[in-house]
Parts: sequence; C-alpha cells; structure tokens
Amino acid sequence: MFVLELTYTAPLEAVDAALEAHVAWLDEQYAAGIFLASGRKSPRDGGVILAVTEDRARIEEIAAGDPLVTADVCAYRITEFVATKTAPALERYRETLG
Repeated sequence: MFVLELTYTAPLEAVDAALEAHVAWLDEQYAAGIFLASGRKSPRDGGVILAVTEDRARIEEIAAGDPLVTADVCAYRITEFVATKTAPALERYRETLG
C-alpha cells in the first residue's frame, strides 16, 4: 500500500488550470482499482492519495502520469507501507509481516 503526498510547486492558479485533467486521471485510477481514497490537504498546498498496486515502480509510473506533474505544478512524495491493520472495508488489503 502507498501514501502519495502531493505538494504544489506553483501558484494555485496554475494548479487550477490542470485540475480538470487531474480529476479525470484520478477517475481512471479509481476505475482501475488502484486508488482507494484521495483529497486536498488543508491548508490547500497539495493533496494525499491512498493507493494499492503490485510494486513501487508501478506507482511511480502512475504518479509520473498525473497531469499536475506533467504541467510541472506539483511534486510527489511516495511512502510504501505494510497495512497490517485496516478498517473492515479495507480488509482485502491487509498484509502480514513475514
């Protein structure tokens, strides 16, 4: 499982100009079963995405395709973690240490 932290690197006007494409990209990742939750940070200086995929290389490839990245208005920080406890709704994503 991955936590993707987005940090805006440009003024909000530039971010907003790419936002429609970013939302469409988010929808594609949700449809593919990769993204589990996402939203803006408060204060609005970026966002957070909770994701699952087979490996770090794949999530880095996905993040690189974000229209906010291709518009050069945001940077990603990707943190991988082992979800050993989850809410019941996320039970299928639980992992065991080993």
